[in-house]
Amino acid sequence: MGASVAVLVIFTAFWAAIGGVVPMFIPRSSDRGVIQTMVIMTAVSCYALWLFTYMAQMNPLIGPQLTGLTQTIVSKNW
Repeated sequence: MGASVAVLVIFTAFWAAIGGVVPMFIPRSSDRGVIQTMVIMTAVSCYALWLFTYMAQMNPLIGPQLTGLTQTIVSKNW
């Protein structure tokens, strides 16, 4: 599985919109700065989680290398 540019662009734009546009629509109150910070940090955290998971799947770890004897034993006992 390789990287798809379209997927990266779509998800980056989505989380950039959440973190960059949504805080502007928070109503004015004494806690506005805290709420804006929470929204931005949530967007950054969710984007980072998605990005790291997506990147980990680009080059997955190779499974264990089994000898022919081990494969035979596993197939008989499985």
